[in-house]
Amino acid sequence: MNNFTYTRANSLSDAVNQAVADQNSMFIAGGTNLVDRLKVFLDQPSQLIDVSRLQMQEIEPMANGSLRLGALVSNTAVADHSDIRRNYPILARAILSGASQQIRNLATVGGNLLQRTRCPYYYDTAFACNKRQPGTGCPAVNGINRTHAILGASEDCVAVNPSDMCVALAALDALVEVESPQGQRQIPFADFHRLPGNRPQQDTNLEPGELITAVILPPVSFAKSGVYLKIRDRTSYSFALVSVAAAVNLEGEQICAVRLAMGGVAHKPWRATAAEEFLIGKSADIATFSQAAEIALQGAKPLTHNGYKIELAKRAIRRALRVSAQGGGLV
Repeated sequence: MNNFTYTRANSLSDAVNQAVADQNSMFIAGGTNLVDRLKVFLDQPSQLIDVSRLQMQEIEPMANGSLRLGALVSNTAVADHSDIRRNYPILARAILSGASQQIRNLATVGGNLLQRTRCPYYYDTAFACNKRQPGTGCPAVNGINRTHAILGASEDCVAVNPSDMCVALAALDALVEVESPQGQRQIPFADFHRLPGNRPQQDTNLEPGELITAVILPPVSFAKSGVYLKIRDRTSYSFALVSVAAAVNLEGEQICAVRLAMGGVAHKPWRATAAEEFLIGKSADIATFSQAAEIALQGAKPLTHNGYKIELAKRAIRRALRVSAQGGGLV
């Protein structure tokens, strides 16, 4: 761990102004991923700005029916909240499928959005890595790539986003509220994370100095039928090989609205919009869900060791859509 200055922000404006003044500084709250990276010199900030005491710990209903999650609300508090369990069970299930109880108690909403890939080549400084040192190469492309991306990757990076919570937030069309010296803005969740392109070192579209202050969940009447299916090597404390967040709304036997997102397959939570569009007006049966799964995986480009993810993702999509169409619940 490198030497750095530690300061505690006393207000939002103080936090963002400090970050703009020193663009090699970093915010810290729960620190469940950041501290791990500091220990192995993946991040070497000149200053850590502690924002954990700022007033962003509330879950509040909004006048338009949305629910606002403060950036410092713990993952445990979100999953346990009655409004989340009742109206957004897809989010509660995604959170509870990730990490351990101890980590969820400390990890925050804002921090979950900013956690970085768990690609072993990124964490092992004996290897080159474009995400760690741009221009040095991506050894995962021709290396051991069983857990890597099949969608949206580039020659410069095939890492995947590790978050479970973010897959559910993508399906729910959440908004990310951020603060900077210029004021507040909201970023649609689909635009928050980036695909790697030729800048894999940049995971999000945050501007320098911007601080996440909240995540806003819009009202989605059929989110109550939402399901989260996570497939992994072991049943706890393991990242997704493939995950699916799905919610289906029916009028009779026909699908009138649907949300579908995947995790473990791309550099960002992957929203399957083409599959969603195909499903509208179709019958809620296994043949329809199978076609949607084929559409969702069009364009997938497997690497040497991860071709299994394509069929695995298709099966997961079919299962998640079927369970949601039957009213939701555990899968």
